[in-house]
Amino acid sequence: MIETRTLTLTEIEDLSFQALVAAGTSEENARPLAQATAATEADGVASHGLAYIPIYCEHVQCGKVDGKAEPVLSQPKPGVLNVDAATGFAHAAIDLGFEKLIPLAREQGVAVLAIKNSYNCGVLGYHTYRLAQAGLVGLGFTNAPASIAPSGGAKPVVGTNPFSIAVPGDDGQPALLIDQSASTIAKSEVMKHAREGKPIPVGWALDADGNPTTDPNIGLKGSMAPSGGYKGVGIALLTEIMAAALTGATLGIHASPFSGTAGGPPKTGQFFIAVDPAATAGGNFSDGILALVEAIHSQEGAHLPGDGRRSKRLLAQGNGVAVNTATLEKIEAILK
Repeated sequence: MIETRTLTLTEIEDLSFQALVAAGTSEENARPLAQATAATEADGVASHGLAYIPIYCEHVQCGKVDGKAEPVLSQPKPGVLNVDAATGFAHAAIDLGFEKLIPLAREQGVAVLAIKNSYNCGVLGYHTYRLAQAGLVGLGFTNAPASIAPSGGAKPVVGTNPFSIAVPGDDGQPALLIDQSASTIAKSEVMKHAREGKPIPVGWALDADGNPTTDPNIGLKGSMAPSGGYKGVGIALLTEIMAAALTGATLGIHASPFSGTAGGPPKTGQFFIAVDPAATAGGNFSDGILALVEAIHSQEGAHLPGDGRRSKRLLAQGNGVAVNTATLEKIEAILK
């Protein structure tokens, strides 16, 4: 049985912040990543939460990510924002971009943000969620080191490459939030099983010859199984175009792994599109979204993407989150 300890969201953020700073991250870069870590734990996505803090710290110390990087914002066209993350954490670069993206999208109706020379942005839906909170429809893409083989092949060429869309609601929470990778399951879940010595279900990953495996270590040396077969590969390619080709970031086939210490900075990218629904649909947008949501919620047992995270998020605000004690011990060791 896994031992856990309950922490408040503030305690999770503070612990993450302290560990990142202790590892050599500037306070300006540590804070947005710590805030995202707490929000991720609140949503119940433990594989991307505190479990990643020791990895982030290791990557700062080995130079895979520059903890003191200063991202640079530019605006080459009226509706286009670029941020060079300077091989630093994605979260600080995204924060810098969002400060300009949100008012720009409100002013023009639509605006885009392209980020290059970046790093793992964690849960992509955390970022689109913030755009929805600002009353905008947020669409996001992020590429990753190659881990999915093409249809009919066995050598990875694209990453798990998630995309996310968040739609504003009337209560400060997104009415709808889709956040899904191009693989059957996020690679971090396979990594988590490998760390814990647990087998993975059939259908999560393939061995080096393209055969299904339940051994997470063999799967990590092979490839992730695409969601929906060739359709998942299509989603991965779409995201690669948006997050790497359109941003000038490194393609997944050339990016260093998000795990381990080898290879230097991955220099991957993120791409966000923010749309003001009032500019495109007038007063009809909210009615249409409410009708769509109700058509699903009115069916017994049916649920929308994001419903699970939403319920956990609201509970965590008052009850805190149960965190793996072994994970906490690793983080506390960084502070000694």
